[in-house]
Amino acid sequence: MEQLMEVQLGAATMQEVASGIYAYVQPDGGWCLNNAGLILGGDQAVLVDTVATERRARALAKVVGELVPDGPDYLVNTHFHGDHTFGNSHFVPKATIIAHEHCAVEQIAAGTGLRSLWPEVEWGHTPVIGPTVTYRGEMTLHLGARRVELRHVGPAHTTGDTVVWLPDDGVLFTGDVVWSRTTPFCLMGSITGSIDTIGRLRDLGPQTVVPGHGQVGGIELLAQTESYLSWLLEVARDGLSAGRSVLETARSTDLGAFAELLDSERIVGNLHRAYAELADDPADAVVDIARAFGEMVEFGGPPPCHA
Repeated sequence: MEQLMEVQLGAATMQEVASGIYAYVQPDGGWCLNNAGLILGGDQAVLVDTVATERRARALAKVVGELVPDGPDYLVNTHFHGDHTFGNSHFVPKATIIAHEHCAVEQIAAGTGLRSLWPEVEWGHTPVIGPTVTYRGEMTLHLGARRVELRHVGPAHTTGDTVVWLPDDGVLFTGDVVWSRTTPFCLMGSITGSIDTIGRLRDLGPQTVVPGHGQVGGIELLAQTESYLSWLLEVARDGLSAGRSVLETARSTDLGAFAELLDSERIVGNLHRAYAELADDPADAVVDIARAFGEMVEFGGPPPCHA
């Protein structure tokens, strides 16, 4: 795996993970420090996700421009969260933005709400720019001889997740369905749906996995994310059977090996989702997002964001 170049802002790197396929990794992978990707083929290019702030979007555009001087032809948003989409405006009108139809709806509904969680962050000029093309099920882009498959999965991290699969190269961009050294987060998606999705991703047989946050790895990243979520479901079952609230369960839980993951306070949001799914049909489970975030703050203080 070749590290092609390094940019400022926490030593973000553009890493060539296969011939003409790059992962843009922003350490340390915590809140709003997400990954993006770039895929080249023929005379076209696809950017997978953007970043959270204007200055980070400018840094991403600069390093992408060194590989694609005219900018990418397509921009795929893996889901609606602002850390993956707020930088969209820096790649249009050249790039056609593509996302699953649920992502488009969720992005409009969310607007700039993410910014209110961290008002101290310098978000800069990052208007909400949604997709111009949406799809259902699956969609394939052909970059010369290179096949780029967009697959709707889940509900997992959200209800509108897209993974980007390059079958001839064995490279999988997962968005926030999969995490590396960072606590998974399914508050707006599904715990059980994420576990099911990871099983289907494993069946693809990827050699290289680019997660939504954290370092690039292999199929072990699927196992690590799945392990946390399976453990979380058992914690939720025990809490429900004991009649404990989400906060009581979170406070009484020993994170064990998962204590080493970044952003451990996400256990509260994940438990809210797990409680709802265990008490109801997962497809119908409703969670008060504002309350869940409030309890995350009550549990561990304001989550740190270094965007």
